[in-house]
Amino acid sequence: MVAWRYRIAGHAMRLYARARRPRTFGVRALLVDPAGRIALVRHHYVGGWYLPGGGVDKRESAEAAIRRELIEEVGLAAVAITGVLGVYHNRAEAKDDHVIVFTVGVADPERLTAADPREIAEAGWFAADALPEGTSPATRRRITEFLAGEQGHGNW
Repeated sequence: MVAWRYRIAGHAMRLYARARRPRTFGVRALLVDPAGRIALVRHHYVGGWYLPGGGVDKRESAEAAIRRELIEEVGLAAVAITGVLGVYHNRAEAKDDHVIVFTVGVADPERLTAADPREIAEAGWFAADALPEGTSPATRRRITEFLAGEQGHGNW
């Protein structure tokens, strides 16, 4: 399996972050289908379920990055960015990461898939009151903020 390469790369990135402490910029999508379910992904390189997303490349806007990540991770190109849930600061694992969480609607939830099986182990839709075991605490906080209609900010 090629997935072991992603695990090694993920471990190497965390070691690099601890040594160099670079500032990074990331995006996540709180992706909602017409039934109100939320899309989550499980990666090969880290345990748990997360909102889809990733890093913003140089010369790339946050919007372009989230659109790219949704295609790469869950195979969705036809999405509607409906807003920004919040901007957060993640200092976990020696990171200095700023994350923008976009709220995103999708009309055709059947198209959701683990688009890159080397990186994404699983992708699925979940009711907010039935999130899978292992959903990360930060992901749960973002979903709670969204459901409460709150603007998020602060620590990841």
